[in-house]
Amino acid sequence: MADLAFQQLTNTNSLFVVIAGNIGCGKTTLTKKLSERLGWKPHFESVQDNPYLKDFYGDMARWSFPLQVYFLNHRFNTHKFIEASAASCVQDRSIYEDANIFARALYDQGTLDERDYQNYRTLYDTMTPYLSPPTLMIFLRRSIPKLLERIQQRGRDYEQAIPVDYLTRLNKYYDDWYARYDLGKSLIVDTDELDFLENEEHFNRLVERIGNSIDQKDMFFTF
Repeated sequence: MADLAFQQLTNTNSLFVVIAGNIGCGKTTLTKKLSERLGWKPHFESVQDNPYLKDFYGDMARWSFPLQVYFLNHRFNTHKFIEASAASCVQDRSIYEDANIFARALYDQGTLDERDYQNYRTLYDTMTPYLSPPTLMIFLRRSIPKLLERIQQRGRDYEQAIPVDYLTRLNKYYDDWYARYDLGKSLIVDTDELDFLENEEHFNRLVERIGNSIDQKDMFFTF
């Protein structure tokens, strides 16, 4: 039934859904599964081809500004491409997270200095008025132990040294952002006990909730 509802929606509308959340919360997995189930075009975060990411985790203070500018440019172009697309799309992480979460965290912990932060914010504030908000923003929430477990499981070398206090700071800023997000419809999903990769029942229920959120109203739910 959920799939049929999506088909009816996409017959008249091209949907733009974003998966937001901390490192290791399941964004890429959910992006991939939704695109396969619903026939949406997936847009993944630039990780493997990112020229700054590995260096950033080795020396955050040196590489914070160029990394943030790289992500800002990449996500702005992806967002504009999706807006112009006739197909429904799902995006792994949004441009809004760059400023509200990552740049803020780097600035507050002192690895992005005042001059670079204000330069970055000016760029962000100049660019985002040219964007239309997504149809639905899905916020994936996961506890620090579960994030660390997932980061270890996927085995990216440069991620293994991510400080726990950095992940904790990001989680706090995500909660702050979730609470004040007002650009459009949103859905918060607690994923500690949710296995949408291996448990098909969990995934089916999540698909149904996403359809209800798009078609009816904002929803908050837990499993």
